[in-house]
Amino acid sequence: MLTHPQIDPVALSIGPLKIHWYGLMYVIGFLGFLYLGKRRARRPGSLFTPDQVDDMMFWGAIGVVAGGRIGYMLFYNLKEFVAHPLSFFQVWDGGMSFHGGLLGVMIVMIVLSWKWGNRLFELADFVAPLIPIGLGAGRIGNFINGELWGRPTDLPWGMVFPMMDSTPRHPSQLYQALLEGFVLFVILWWFSRKPRPAGSVAGLFLVLYALFRILVEFVREPDKGLGFVAFGWMTQGQLLSLPMLAAGLFIIWLAYRHPLGRSA
Repeated sequence: MLTHPQIDPVALSIGPLKIHWYGLMYVIGFLGFLYLGKRRARRPGSLFTPDQVDDMMFWGAIGVVAGGRIGYMLFYNLKEFVAHPLSFFQVWDGGMSFHGGLLGVMIVMIVLSWKWGNRLFELADFVAPLIPIGLGAGRIGNFINGELWGRPTDLPWGMVFPMMDSTPRHPSQLYQALLEGFVLFVILWWFSRKPRPAGSVAGLFLVLYALFRILVEFVREPDKGLGFVAFGWMTQGQLLSLPMLAAGLFIIWLAYRHPLGRSA
């Protein structure tokens, strides 16, 4: 049996300034996006330039944080938001929603593709393989904070989260870091190394993330205050991932049935 190390969520304190590990995970994700994005932009035949990657990161970061926080308050914590509106700004507490962040990024991509004269799917295909680094880092941040723990288990790697109880549980944050971070990155980076029909990379991202999220939610505790939201077993994360799965499958079908260009 393992025990959560109970790491101080504050990585560094300088006077009144406190730098949280969760915030640092976002920085890692943004830096990873910049490094890998500029590397891809320098490939022969790329549809985007390194300077455009800077714009993608800057505006994308705003979309992730704003959309993620709005999504969390609306999808998972509406009562708290109504009672204490200023809690919206307490992002260091880990209250972020991937699905909300995805919607924020989609809005940013629509605006940038219109501004640059690119098709939306071309931009989405470029961005999709750069996202998993941030997703994996964010889940590590969840683990450090000791939040989003799993359901009870008797498996050898079951972990006790003392801030919760003394019951061994699935370290579901680490499962998600592995699947949504490492595995998703490897597959998408490999798949996008060759030109593909526009939309196919983004579609694959949606499908794989949705599948990984739905799978891990079976061993993750339902979100506090929500419980199971449908059929006595479906969680909010699974419910929100179903439209992603359907959209991803449709985009892949559309990409190969009616090609609208190529990814780069």
